[in-house]
Amino acid sequence: MAVNVVSEYKSKLTSAENAVKVVKSGDHVFYGEFVLFPRRLDEALAERIHELNGLEVRGVCFTQFPKVIEKDPGRKHVVVSDYHFSGISRRLHDQNLCNYVPITYHQSPRFIRKYIQPDVAFITTSAMDKNGFLNFGLANSVTGANLSKAKKIVVEINENVPYCLGGNFESIHVSKVDYIVEGSNFPLIEVPPAPGKDVDRKIAGHILKEIEDGATLQLGIGGLPNLIGEMIAASDLKDIGIHTEMLVDSCVDLYEAGRVTGRNKNIDHFKMAYTFAMGTKKLYDFLHLNPAGASYPVNYVNDPRIVALNPKVVAINNAVEVDLFSQVCSESSGYRQISGTGGQFDFIFGAFNSKGGKGIIALTSTYKDKDGNLKSRIVPTLKPGAIVTVPRSITHYVATEYGIAMLKGKSTWQRAEELINLAHPDFRDELIKEADKMKIWVNSNKHDA
Repeated sequence: MAVNVVSEYKSKLTSAENAVKVVKSGDHVFYGEFVLFPRRLDEALAERIHELNGLEVRGVCFTQFPKVIEKDPGRKHVVVSDYHFSGISRRLHDQNLCNYVPITYHQSPRFIRKYIQPDVAFITTSAMDKNGFLNFGLANSVTGANLSKAKKIVVEINENVPYCLGGNFESIHVSKVDYIVEGSNFPLIEVPPAPGKDVDRKIAGHILKEIEDGATLQLGIGGLPNLIGEMIAASDLKDIGIHTEMLVDSCVDLYEAGRVTGRNKNIDHFKMAYTFAMGTKKLYDFLHLNPAGASYPVNYVNDPRIVALNPKVVAINNAVEVDLFSQVCSESSGYRQISGTGGQFDFIFGAFNSKGGKGIIALTSTYKDKDGNLKSRIVPTLKPGAIVTVPRSITHYVATEYGIAMLKGKSTWQRAEELINLAHPDFRDELIKEADKMKIWVNSNKHDA
């Protein structure tokens, strides 16, 4: 390791308690992304929170409960906002302790550079390499944009962070950092794949039929994407490519099964391009110094124009409900924010423009409410206050356990008919009646329970 970068590192090394003194009243503080929550710096700032006023803290998908909120439950000193809700953010939002920042994910770096002024950035990185670079590791979506604007940059080192190769803007040089804190090397948060249910297996079966050799996949988290990954690994599909917002454990399984080669991709040949990774230690270990992965900012990975450059893009995303007009709500239950737009719009839009591409919204046809009552996810209209994540003009495919429907180019009554066929049989007659009330013509003879 070069002597000059070592001496520069040492000159900037300080305690968390001293580093957080850079934060002043009225500052905007960026708290990093996903599993790279700046835990030690948050703890130190929380001890100062009553000295400060008008503080705004923003992060992407909090995976730790921010101590600054714990110390200031009345929000008298700090307002916390999240670009993509985690379970923690959802609970905080329910207590009026966290706000959501509406985004089109691929535009985020641009609007940060145009309109947001972070005063201080707290980021968690890998240990410094021999060339003086501190790697962003598992999250690269908007970190670079925030660092390009931040007046002060404070790095918390965690030796458990894998060194994830790029791509671009996946690291920062020690010369551009103001303070370095050697953290407590906390174990990284792990998100094990959710076990797939029988209903997920049925949906996955419909989707698998839409995937061809040489397809480029975008998979998210959850039981369904995990099942799709398992089913592809056990299939005879070949030369699959990965270009995805979120890299998950199932992508590793596909790679190790020999299904993923990236041979037919038009960009990032032979590489799995992603903007953040979240899963288990298996995923984190796989990515460490592995040229098979390429970490990019979200304005590259999620840009629909970039997505569309690859062939046969199959983008698979979940939803909360879909109405008979084919509007998709994936981030709220009524007005209650439960997730975020994320890259769903980006990839559904981009997949359509890919040669042979398919943007798929997948959801179970029903769910049970808190009282145990069976409810339909295919609904006449979205709940009051529900957020439209994908407008009907962009919706491409919708899949439930009852089948899959392609909606492009179809009229309102044709879409309603297709969606009613995807609904649970117990709800189809009522959906037909509601469609008639809304003047969506439906030939009800085609709907048999």
